[in-house]
Amino acid sequence: MTYTFLQHYWCFIVSLLGALLVFLLFVQGANSVARSLGVTEEGRRLVYNSTGRKWEFTFTTLVTFGGAFFASYPLFYSTSFGGAYWLWMIILFTFVLQAVSYEFQNKIGNFLGPKTFQFFLTLNGIVGPLLLGGAVATFFEGSNFIVDKANLVDAGAITPVISRWANASHGLDALLNPWVLVLGFAVVFLARVLGILYVMNNVDDEDIRSRGSVRLIGAAVPFLVLFVAYLVHVLLKDGYAYNAEGVIYMEPYKYLNNFLEMWYLLVVLLIGVVLVLFGIGKTIFSKKYICGIWPAGIGTVLTVLALLLSCAWNNTAYYPSTADLQSSLTMANSCSSEFTLRTMFYVSLLVPFVLAYIVYAWRAIDKKKITKDELQGDDHAY
Repeated sequence: MTYTFLQHYWCFIVSLLGALLVFLLFVQGANSVARSLGVTEEGRRLVYNSTGRKWEFTFTTLVTFGGAFFASYPLFYSTSFGGAYWLWMIILFTFVLQAVSYEFQNKIGNFLGPKTFQFFLTLNGIVGPLLLGGAVATFFEGSNFIVDKANLVDAGAITPVISRWANASHGLDALLNPWVLVLGFAVVFLARVLGILYVMNNVDDEDIRSRGSVRLIGAAVPFLVLFVAYLVHVLLKDGYAYNAEGVIYMEPYKYLNNFLEMWYLLVVLLIGVVLVLFGIGKTIFSKKYICGIWPAGIGTVLTVLALLLSCAWNNTAYYPSTADLQSSLTMANSCSSEFTLRTMFYVSLLVPFVLAYIVYAWRAIDKKKITKDELQGDDHAY
């Protein structure tokens, strides 16, 4: 195992976690349309109890994603999570609101009322995917930061900070880029698509399933328009490349070239897109088909994985700086030491066992579809 192999390996692991996180945003997506799926209070409770069984998976994956990035690419962690902290703090705050809202919306003594906490769930369902999608877009569009490693050995430096944000917005300035918003809202509607598909599969209620087919069209159309627009934009734009000396420069059609040179990523991307379209299309046109979440979910993971790897592999700067081009982060200049990556490699061999447990727990939780009768007889219902 060479140092280069370990860098690519951990880039793959982090990208896979990011792809799984995007899939698990179906929890947020379903919550954002809960009022239109379940028009009655009982119908909304069915939706919230469906997603309430899975919100821990999403939150845990988000934390694991951040932890893996910290361990394998610490300079990115300190630059993005430390510099763009307003962006990440808002994301984490809405996820905390989500956890509190599930537990307290129907508790005795809730003086704020259930609708207050249901509003918080809707807020998390919109803001969470929007900002996470915007954060992913910065891998292609760049962020406003400066890296100065000389501060570590500068005896005159008051605080030896390697990286800093170039303005006082601390990450919120990314939302001024319209293309960041395009991908952000594409993720919002993707989360809604996945959320509707999951609820249709998990809740045994004909009213919700019939409304779900209609709501699915309303979420799928803007998602496809926004995603195709952003994908075309990425393939045609100049990208951030670096040479053997580590000098970063702008390369025309960089991301298109990446997909052509790494044809296997292009194959993964196309398979992912086809699976997403299949899951959406068959659910819309077949009244009895309720398993669209699985092809669409697998397709989402493959598509996002291919996109994330395309912005890091093949000598590409995965976190470009719009303030100073040479401050852009690459796998070569931002990763942990070879010893750290090698040690974590052996630890990562336990991941398949963890995934097997997650699959087992998921199947156990979803063994029985949620019904109205179950809400009446379950003391732990949300």
